[in-house]
Amino acid sequence: MDIRDKRIAILAPVAWRTPPRAYGAWETVASNVTEGLVARGFRNVTLFATKDSVTKARLVGFVERGYEEDKTQVPPVSTCLHISKALERADEFDLIHSHFDYLPLTYARLIRTPMLTTIHGFSEPDILRVYREYKDTHYVSISDADRDPELPYVATVYNGIDLSNLTFRQQPGEALVFLGRIHPDKGLHLAIETAKKADMPLLVAGIVQDRAYFDHCARHFDGTRIRYVGPVDPVQRDELLKEARALLHLNTIPERFGLVMAEAMAAGVPVVAMDLGSCREVIEDGRTGYLVHNVEEAVEAVRRIDRIDRRQCRQRVEANFTIDRMAARYEDVYAEIFRREAEKH
Repeated sequence: MDIRDKRIAILAPVAWRTPPRAYGAWETVASNVTEGLVARGFRNVTLFATKDSVTKARLVGFVERGYEEDKTQVPPVSTCLHISKALERADEFDLIHSHFDYLPLTYARLIRTPMLTTIHGFSEPDILRVYREYKDTHYVSISDADRDPELPYVATVYNGIDLSNLTFRQQPGEALVFLGRIHPDKGLHLAIETAKKADMPLLVAGIVQDRAYFDHCARHFDGTRIRYVGPVDPVQRDELLKEARALLHLNTIPERFGLVMAEAMAAGVPVVAMDLGSCREVIEDGRTGYLVHNVEEAVEAVRRIDRIDRRQCRQRVEANFTIDRMAARYEDVYAEIFRREAEKH
């Protein structure tokens, strides 16, 4: 059978719609994988997501809206219903491709259909107990940096982004931009300090995940030099990046992949990133941005940012981080999984 005739189920999270209206990294990737497979000619792709999701594949949903968009829901209830009802239909598919973290793995030995899990990160060390227990399934990492040495990965597949809603601009903007979750992990306080020391305006966009941290950072928001613009949808993100001379991605923990870095580069915006985790896999130091280790180095990088050729930023994304590139890699992964499964029988 042609692999593109195989019945593939994509299991998305249900915190947000797939694709999300604004924030929702895992839902974004689940959507891009689904649409990428359809574009490559896969004829039997089913997306399990919220009922209001949008896809060219077959959509199956059990939850009306994402629980982050409908606060009447108890998140674990929606999560359990979505996963259990999807996996009750496992026999309808040749492969289940999960983007829903560790919980679906606990069903893996209760179904006959092979399961591939894209590991989008380990939010807590204790989660590894589940991943290590189910090493007889199949895993993909989203960067070489974000791997557990005890897990048997099939491959690393970099996330792919939709270039159609990211406009390349050769002319740089005048501001620095922070785009991401407002949470200590993402280093907004370091971006603020860098902007002040570099004497450049800073535009801040993203959802608030830590209110106390947001309030701490908000003391510096003056509405002019340092301005919070709120969450942004894809259209607003494109307009935001139009204003960017550079993106500040001064994460305080190892980055797992960093979609926002690829999105910025697609618009021609160089990235100044902490050299933690996957950042050196996504940006090319000295060519599409700079890797730094502290605020002082970030300030110096900002002062050198005009040395970066913005066209090279776009070209790096086109070569490595497109939806089609990601879908092609997953096609290879699926073929390898089917080969391994055939050897078992």
